[in-house]
Amino acid sequence: MTNRTDAATTPLRALLSAVARVGRGIRWYMTTLMGDTAYATYVAHHRRQHPDEEPLTERQFWRQRMDDQDRNPGARCC
Repeated sequence: MTNRTDAATTPLRALLSAVARVGRGIRWYMTTLMGDTAYATYVAHHRRQHPDEEPLTERQFWRQRMDDQDRNPGARCC
């Protein structure tokens, strides 16, 4: 005999899992879109490609990125 609570929680768990997965996807998209992961991506790339060199500090990285955007504004609104 199947326990009714087990049968009811399986679809609920599946739904909650799907909602959590969608939430993580939205969070990833927004943080990537806004550039929140840019420094971590830079550090990972730098350590792979230039293991013997020290990467820029986070402050130096953002300063350089802002300077590059000021020199080459491209298609931004402001």
